[in-house]
Amino acid sequence: MTTKMATMENLKLTNEWDKTFPKRKTIDHRKVTFHNRYGITLAADLYTPKEAADQLAAIAVCGPFGAVKEQAAGLYAQEMATRGFLAIAFDPSYTGESGGNPRYMASPDINTEDFQAAVDFLSVQENVDPEKIGIIGICGWGGLALNAAALDTRIKATVTSTMYDMSRVNANGYFDAEDSAGARYAKKAAMNAQRTNDYKNDSYAPGGGVVDPLPEDAPFFVADYYDYYKTGRGYHARSLNSNGGWNVIGCMSFMNQPILSYSNEIRSAVLIMHGEKAHSCYFSRDAYATMATDNPFSDNKELLIIPDAVHTDLYDGGGKDAIPFDKLEGFFKEYLK
Repeated sequence: MTTKMATMENLKLTNEWDKTFPKRKTIDHRKVTFHNRYGITLAADLYTPKEAADQLAAIAVCGPFGAVKEQAAGLYAQEMATRGFLAIAFDPSYTGESGGNPRYMASPDINTEDFQAAVDFLSVQENVDPEKIGIIGICGWGGLALNAAALDTRIKATVTSTMYDMSRVNANGYFDAEDSAGARYAKKAAMNAQRTNDYKNDSYAPGGGVVDPLPEDAPFFVADYYDYYKTGRGYHARSLNSNGGWNVIGCMSFMNQPILSYSNEIRSAVLIMHGEKAHSCYFSRDAYATMATDNPFSDNKELLIIPDAVHTDLYDGGGKDAIPFDKLEGFFKEYLK
């Protein structure tokens, strides 16, 4: 007996252009929806080169973690469309214009599935070659992209940009400063106490987005996030980071569910790129080393360190064209052929 897939949710989608970047005249744009295997309907912006006649190589883009498709992911997707690819930028489950309740929850499993659902959608489009599908994960979605690439053999090429390993940062804290059983126990105890309060109150407490106003003594990486999410450069009304953030307990399952356990079994091509001066660069350096160790398919793996770039420079270029789109174009054309 077969199981019928869930009925698509009727999402309320914004029709006007409300991105943090200008629209290119050389591409066509429209909203699309698709569902994941948990029955959650996802919303995406689809970018296609004008007058594209043949089946195209396709790319699915998501991130940063806590952002929406109208921010960095959309910028990447539109740029790749100008270079001849069909591209979608999607909101993950429980965020943005996508479905799923309660809101503002994250899951290493469901969010990896979101990438696979995007591949499902692309694989059945008449103007897409199903043998030529790649993904781009930005910030926390970089780690999730690697997890998807380790699981989904349909993904032929993966790019991670300014990536976070969300399991590692949740379990160990920033810069691994809380990497101890005691520190993890304290965080778990606090979040489980919050769960009790949330259940009692019949609502989930928000964790708060990027701090505002910015304290004078804020660490550089906090100021870096503020400069993107809280200013005209990258603010968006639906972005968690620009506003109230994830629920306090929204990301707790990342603490004991590692997402990069089998990255050294990825056979398809991977490009990991990160800014040299980004506070988060250690995530990419270590992820690349782990992925390449004892991997017989290491010839198509690359770590690209971008000089002088900080974390958010790879969200939108940082005003200095820090995103190496020529490199991305060449990478995808080589491995999606």
